[in-house]
Amino acid sequence: MHHHGYLWVGAKERFDQEALRRPPHPEPPPAGSKPELIQRYREVAAEFATVDLPPLETAYWLVKPRSLVRGTWGEAKDAAAWIGARVAEYAPRFASEGERCFIDLALLANSTAEKLSSGGDVSLGFYLERPSYLSLAVVTCSPNRTKPELACLVEQGETV
Repeated sequence: MHHHGYLWVGAKERFDQEALRRPPHPEPPPAGSKPELIQRYREVAAEFATVDLPPLETAYWLVKPRSLVRGTWGEAKDAAAWIGARVAEYAPRFASEGERCFIDLALLANSTAEKLSSGGDVSLGFYLERPSYLSLAVVTCSPNRTKPELACLVEQGETV
């Protein structure tokens, strides 16, 4: 088992483009559907796997370009430390002063490591100033528990 880390920061407006954050339906629209529906399906089918937006389901990071992987770890505690370091790095920019002051990084790292050790994925999101959004995720591979059919694109020890 190993873990891949992902980080996305961008305009909240872009993050809200949910159609590009969910995989296309396995079946295209039926013949005779409205042309705009067919066109939208084609756009989503073409863009979902390549767009850098965080997917609505964490495991779908595995279909994204491998260049989006920010790190790969064999140990859950190392992946959890990466999450903690990113939260600490971005905390001064959190939109909510309560979140800036309240986050217990040790508790976050421990709960993240526990979830990853059991084969789960971790996904966190924070509103930043301006309005921007920070999305952090760690996906577990070999295979992924929620989407075992998704192939792991980066193996442990490989450089990205």
